[in-house]
Amino acid sequence: MPKLKTNRGAAKRFRRTAAGGYKCAHSHHRHILTKKSAKRKRTLCATTTLHSSDVPAARRMLPYS
Repeated sequence: MPKLKTNRGAAKRFRRTAAGGYKCAHSHHRHILTKKSAKRKRTLCATTTLHSSDVPAARRMLPYS
C-alpha cells in the first residue's frame, strides 16, 4: 500500500493532543484589532480544541499525526 499524503494546509493549522483531539488557533486575530476589546484579543490568542464533528476530517487529512 502506498504512503498517504498529509494535507499540508491542515498540518500548519492543527496539532494533535495527547488525549487524541486536535488543537487549533482562533480566527479573527490577524488584523482590524483596534476595534476589538483587550479581553476579546486576549481570548483569541489562546488555542482551542477542534469541534468533535470536525475531528474525523482532520484525522483523514493528517494520517501520521
